Amino acid sequence: MRNRWILVILIALLGLLQARLWFGKNSIADYNLMKSEVEELQKQNANLKQRNALLKADISDLQLGLESIEERARNELGLIKDGETFYRILPPEK
Repeated sequence: MRNRWILVILIALLGLLQARLWFGKNSIADYNLMKSEVEELQKQNANLKQRNALLKADISDLQLGLESIEERARNELGLIKDGETFYRILPPEK
């Protein structure tokens, strides 16, 4: 009889521990959710690191010489030097 009560108590404790493992706070479901959030944040960090590297390269180009400033002004602002002639070539209409 005593062995039976010990067995019932042990099975109940095992059930409680399993319930906490699967459904409680810091359970396996929470772990998987946090793991996916960490992976998403790591992807965002990688994208931001790449963007920062490009911005650092642009900054160093701008600090090094006027050629990059001139190139940027021509491409982004459409500036033309004195004595230059600007030609715009349009694609043929379809």
